[in-house]
Amino acid sequence: MTPDSPSADSGPVPLAATMGIAILEAASERVVGTMPVAGNCQPYGLLHGGATCVLAETLGSIGAAQHAGVGRAAVGVDINATHHRGVRSGTVTGVATPLHLGRTAATYEIAVTDDTGRRVATARLTCMLIDAPGADPARDMSRLLPSEADPRG
Repeated sequence: MTPDSPSADSGPVPLAATMGIAILEAASERVVGTMPVAGNCQPYGLLHGGATCVLAETLGSIGAAQHAGVGRAAVGVDINATHHRGVRSGTVTGVATPLHLGRTAATYEIAVTDDTGRRVATARLTCMLIDAPGADPARDMSRLLPSEADPRG
């Protein structure tokens, strides 16, 4: 199965699973996740800035969806990231904390650190909170949790 090919019961594999992101903690006030550097590098062997943004958007979106609640959905409308230092190996950890939790928008700061706790990047994500009949954040975000099989092979 490729990351974009649907399985019989779950549909396409989410990008977060393809990137190896593991969610360790998830609540509207704090979301923590990790991502391996291996497999997520640019040609110079450094963690790709886009991969860092995928981690940041994943964590902030989970927090915003938890804040939005059942029947609502969080959709990203703005992300920015400052990359402070390069990382060549190990795992990076992201911690998303809210800067603003409103009725129609949620903004999160995501601090990304390396294995030694040094800050690698700082990102900010804003999500609009929209009505989504039938949406269930717990069900929808559960697809981001790693499965038994690594989709990257």
